[in-house]
Amino acid sequence: MSNHEHQDSKHQPAQRNEMSRRQFLSYTLGGTTAFMVGGAVLPMVRFAVDPLLAKGGGATLVKVIEESKVTEEPQEVKFKVSQVDGWYKSETEKVAWISKDASGKVFALSPVCKHLGCTVFWNTHGRNEYDCPCHDARYSKDGKNITVANSPLDEYEVDIQDGVVYLGGIIPNTRA
Repeated sequence: MSNHEHQDSKHQPAQRNEMSRRQFLSYTLGGTTAFMVGGAVLPMVRFAVDPLLAKGGGATLVKVIEESKVTEEPQEVKFKVSQVDGWYKSETEKVAWISKDASGKVFALSPVCKHLGCTVFWNTHGRNEYDCPCHDARYSKDGKNITVANSPLDEYEVDIQDGVVYLGGIIPNTRA
């Protein structure tokens, strides 16, 4: 190889790798598609994740009845609770069976049967028990399971302030 040939190879301008029309079109369409998919998917991801990131408030107490009206005989009390499902706010009616025990302490039981989720009623068969009409599950006055169901009725948190009974969230039965 001569000196002249050697110098020519050193001083040749760098070759540019030009993009072909096909590559340009592929990159442009791919980028546009990714942008459009991102624009459609990101709001859906935010919609799904945002409620999970929101701070949840504890169970709030709801005023239900005056303490002087509560007797040893269970009575059905209906009350409304505000709830939030994602962005949907609504008011739901709930039911509790409220009574006093032998020592005079107020307690409230959930009316939801632990067997299949039906609603229980007090003393429908004259046995001074909660009865479930679905499969004849029975519970004592304290919510203890007598037949069919394998666990006692749940309780509501009870707080008494200034002679008024307030109910909170549902907790496992502490009486049975």
